[in-house]
Amino acid sequence: MGEITHRRAGMGERDMNRKKLYPWYFASGAAVLFFLLCFLPGILGIAYSFTDWNQFSDEINFVGLGNYKRIFAGGSDYLTYIGNTVMFTVVTTAMKTVAGFALALLLTQKFIKCKNLHRMIIFSPQVMSYLVVGLVFKSMLHPTTGFLNNFLRDIGLGVLAKNWLTDLQLVFPTVMTVDTWKGMGYIMVVTIAGLMSVSPEYYEAASIDGAGFFQKLWNITIPLLKPVLVNVTVLNITYGLRVFDMIYSLTNGGPGNATAVMNTAVYKEFSKGDLAMGTTLSSVLFLFVLTILYFIIKSMENSEVEA
Repeated sequence: MGEITHRRAGMGERDMNRKKLYPWYFASGAAVLFFLLCFLPGILGIAYSFTDWNQFSDEINFVGLGNYKRIFAGGSDYLTYIGNTVMFTVVTTAMKTVAGFALALLLTQKFIKCKNLHRMIIFSPQVMSYLVVGLVFKSMLHPTTGFLNNFLRDIGLGVLAKNWLTDLQLVFPTVMTVDTWKGMGYIMVVTIAGLMSVSPEYYEAASIDGAGFFQKLWNITIPLLKPVLVNVTVLNITYGLRVFDMIYSLTNGGPGNATAVMNTAVYKEFSKGDLAMGTTLSSVLFLFVLTILYFIIKSMENSEVEA
């Protein structure tokens, strides 16, 4: 009897071990692919950033931090790329968040009719690719044949017709506005989901106490939506730092380097055959994104602890 009990206990323990390992059977394939297609190339890219790898020579020589010194040397174009990337990220993140939040507040009010139709129209650019949006707006913003300038001239406002994508003062704000137009719908939808999860009882109690719209917004809506706003901010920041498609399709980084960012610089270096500098710029961008995300996540954890 004791032997049978011992045997059953051993079988039960093996079954438990199989159940623990069972999920890994499914995850192992994805893990291997991730290692081969993402992790390993990333490590090799960082390693090649310390060399003079290029397509014009079969020799690969170690140059230490030489490529990194070229990037951060005073007066280099690479610093312009980094500055443009940071500016694009900060401005588009703020614009998308504010616009999406405002639209979400508006489209959850009782007096608005056909809310779902309005939401669908505003969200629809999100389902289009950045390349398509960029090419459409490049055509619309053409200085002579574009829809926008022709429309302004037709209604007697020709003085407002500008070289939207070639004027050094206008091109970057134009690109950031187009990107905001495409991305604000997603922020709106996520924020609406957060607003609908807030209990109406909070607002009813605040109304009884005589609170106005902005008091409710500041003391109820924003605090309760903080996790949602933090998440969309993280997504916007990671997208902004890695932006390529929108700028490439609209301006290709021009005129000059007015709209050039890190990823357009990476593309340019690889096109020139300077593979080592391309991998160096990619490595700098990777470390930059990793550092920012680390501090964002740490701040989120500290906020949760304080709460």
